[in-house]
Amino acid sequence: MWGNGVIRRATPADAASITRIVAEAYAPYVGRIGREPAPMSVDYHELVRTTDHVSVLQDGDGIVGVIVLVPAVGHLLIENVAIAPTAQGQGYGRLLLAEADCRARQLGYHETRLYTNVAMTENIAWYSRLGYVEIERRCEDGFDRVFLAKLLR
Repeated sequence: MWGNGVIRRATPADAASITRIVAEAYAPYVGRIGREPAPMSVDYHELVRTTDHVSVLQDGDGIVGVIVLVPAVGHLLIENVAIAPTAQGQGYGRLLLAEADCRARQLGYHETRLYTNVAMTENIAWYSRLGYVEIERRCEDGFDRVFLAKLLR
C-alpha cells in the first residue's frame, strides 16, 4: 500500500514533530548500535531554520515522515529519511525516496546516495530492493556505515 501524504518543505513550526519522529524511528537501533544513531543528535530546529534541506510528509492531521536532502558533488545525498513507527509499512518511505529522485533530477543529478549503519540490516535490504547498490563501507564519525547509491534513469 502506498501512502497518500503531501510532501512539503519543513517550517520552524514542524521542528518538534520532526525531532519526535526521528527519535521514535531510530530508538529501536540504540541497543543494537550501542549509542544513539547520528540523526537523533541533529538539532532540527536549527537545521530547518538555516537550510532548505528538510521536507516533511503530512497525512491527515499530522506529520508522519521526514527527509533531509543535501546537494553534494555529483549526487543528491539523502542525509536522513524517517517515518513515524505508527505510520511505517504504508508506503511513506517509498514516497519520500521517490521525492528524493524527483528533486535530484530537478537539480540536474543522475544519482542519489544515502548511508545507514551496518547494524541496520533491515534498512540495507530495503534500500537494495529499491534499487540502491552498496558502494562502500567505512567508519565515519564513530559509526560503521554502509554507503549506497542509485542511478536515476
